[in-house]
Amino acid sequence: MKLNEKILVTGARGLVGSALVEHLKAEGFTNVLALGRQDCDLTDSASTRAYFEKHQPTYVFHAAARVYGIMGNMKNKALSFYDNVMINTNVVDAAQKVGVKKITVMGTGAVYPYPSPGLPLKEDMIFMGEPHAAENSYAHAKRAMLAMLRAYEESYGMEWAYVVSCNLFGPRDKFDTEFGHVVPSLIKKFFDAKRRGEKVVVWGNGSAKRDFMYVKDTARVGLAIMQNISGPANIGSGTVYSIRDIVDMIADITDMQDHVVWDETKPNGQDYRAYDLSKIDSIGFNCQHTIRQGLEETWAWYAENAQD
Repeated sequence: MKLNEKILVTGARGLVGSALVEHLKAEGFTNVLALGRQDCDLTDSASTRAYFEKHQPTYVFHAAARVYGIMGNMKNKALSFYDNVMINTNVVDAAQKVGVKKITVMGTGAVYPYPSPGLPLKEDMIFMGEPHAAENSYAHAKRAMLAMLRAYEESYGMEWAYVVSCNLFGPRDKFDTEFGHVVPSLIKKFFDAKRRGEKVVVWGNGSAKRDFMYVKDTARVGLAIMQNISGPANIGSGTVYSIRDIVDMIADITDMQDHVVWDETKPNGQDYRAYDLSKIDSIGFNCQHTIRQGLEETWAWYAENAQD
């Protein structure tokens, strides 16, 4: 990739897209096009094609998606499936039509079968069974994008990479206690409780484990994958934390150590499933940020930007 080649980032105001834009510019790329929802309706094929034809990107990072947490995915299955299938289909097709050199897209760990066919999860296991019922519509939409990329490679020689992500977090996430993912939901809970002088109620007993990655490292690995890896590639920090570990760190950061209540009548969520990280290991990728650093930066960002 040359520093002056045009690089399009979709979802550029969201969690991953905004971090990618910042990282690309910091690395010296001078022609980064940041596409947000207000710039183009990616669910509309004609609008998407027109945007790509106008701007003629050389590389595309596709991070736009209709994203919910588990609860949101359960409540909005039809909308989640339809919008994500349309967005992904339109972006991949438009990229091929204008002759993009390579597209790197954000997938999700939700594409893996549940229960797991084996551990650690390897990229060739994605289609070995049904995804978890709670996230099946979102997961199938993301699986469809993977199938489309393979078809476009076979038919048109399209070059692509598909990032299978662990639990990502950072600034500009969806900070919503009902529809957000684990970390942003917890940060909003702590923020609201601290402001109101209340306790923080956390579901389960905190035993569920996850591989978390701070989004600044996600941007770093995304660029490394664009430059060095083809096909599907798992990403993760390789370090596993329990939900209780994360809660304890946020409580320490916010000085709320004595204000946490565990509601053990509520579910813990899926058990941890380890990812095989051999692809990113093979290019020498390592995270530069600890989870604690990421949580501190995310808390600071949210505290400054939270809306009443």
